[in-house]
Amino acid sequence: MAQQTKLDLKKELKHLYKPSKKDFSVVDVPPLAYLMIDGEGNPNTSAAYADAVSALYGLSYAIRSAAKADPGITFTVMPLEGLWWMEDMSRFSAENKDEWLWTMMILQPEFVTAAMVEAAREVAVSKKEDLAGLRDVRFETYDEGRSAQILYVGPYTQEAPTIAALHAFISEQGGMLAGKHHEIYLSDPRRTAPEKLKTVIRQPFHERPF
Repeated sequence: MAQQTKLDLKKELKHLYKPSKKDFSVVDVPPLAYLMIDGEGNPNTSAAYADAVSALYGLSYAIRSAAKADPGITFTVMPLEGLWWMEDMSRFSAENKDEWLWTMMILQPEFVTAAMVEAAREVAVSKKEDLAGLRDVRFETYDEGRSAQILYVGPYTQEAPTIAALHAFISEQGGMLAGKHHEIYLSDPRRTAPEKLKTVIRQPFHERPF
C-alpha cells in the first residue's frame, strides 16, 4: 500500500491561523482557494445560515475522502471562516444582524481542483439528498492581501471592543480599512464554553493616501 501523505494547513499557515492573542500583527495573505457560499440574515436565527455551514462541511469532508483515495493525501479539514458586511458599512453593528450579508468558507489544499470539487459534490449529493445548499457552494480563490489580525478569546457577542481596537491599530499604522470583516472560528461552539471560544479576527487594509 502506498504511503499516505498527511497535510495540516493550520501548521503550514501558522502565521495566518495562530496569531497572538496579545498583540496585533500585520500579514500578507496570499491568494487562497476556498469552498464558499453566500447568504444574508442573522446567523443566530437563519435556517439558510445553518444549511450553508452544513453544506460547506459536507462537501469538505467529501473532498477529503476522495483525496485520501487519490492522490493519497490525508488532510485536516480547515475551520469555518466568515466574511461579514452590509451595503452601508457605517451601519454595521450587532443591532443590525438581520441585515448582515455574509460569505462562509472553508480553505482547501493547493492540490484540490475544480474537477475534484465537482466529483465530490456529486458524491455528497447522492449520499445526502436533504443537505440544502450543496449546489450553491462554489470553489473560488480569495485574494485578501495586506491585513491586520489578532486572536480573540471569548463569546462572539463580546467581540466589538477587540474589533474597534483592531481598526484603531490599522489607523495608527497609516492604513484605511479595505475589504470585508473576516473571522476564523478555531473552536467548535457546540463543544466549547463561550468564554473559551477562539476566533481569529482579521481586517484587510491599504495605505492611507496623502
